[in-house]
Amino acid sequence: MKFQIWKITALVLLAYLQIEAQHITILNGSFEGVPADATMPQGWMGCQEGTTPDILPGYWGVYTQPSDGNTYLGLITRGNGTWESIGQRLSGPLKKGSCYAWSLDLAHADTYSGHNGPVKLRVWVSKVKCQKDQLIFESPLIEHTDWETYKVKFTANEDFQYILLEAFHSEEEFSYKGNILIDRLRAIQGCDRS
Repeated sequence: MKFQIWKITALVLLAYLQIEAQHITILNGSFEGVPADATMPQGWMGCQEGTTPDILPGYWGVYTQPSDGNTYLGLITRGNGTWESIGQRLSGPLKKGSCYAWSLDLAHADTYSGHNGPVKLRVWVSKVKCQKDQLIFESPLIEHTDWETYKVKFTANEDFQYILLEAFHSEEEFSYKGNILIDRLRAIQGCDRS
């Protein structure tokens, strides 16, 4: 009987360690830095031509308080059909066939220097920086001005090393000025598929 209990305990511990080993951090997931316009947050890179993200609050008429830390990210879409996106290399790889879960906080600013329309956030993972291999999250159009947490669960269809965040228009109206506020990207955790 003691052997059975030890065996079950060992299997549970092994399963826990496998899930815990899949803990992948996102560098500067709360976009901390000195508030500034047209400034790339530390640890991130621009992935769309013309990307000039803003570290907020305090610029472009946006004074929403952060959901975490002192600052957060603002991305926009433009009337000419372009949008902003940023990405980074993850602390470890996402493994093909593995289940992952994470969450992030999103909001919208009614006053963003004329870029006031609601947009959505799309999140991609990829093998190469700034590439879009697998869409792992697409929010609805974000119209709420208070922070809300969005939970994401996905299974990687390949091994991936990069993540990309992009502001994106409504499909019905493709070219308009809009914004999305992003804060508190938590670590990506391994999960079971149930």
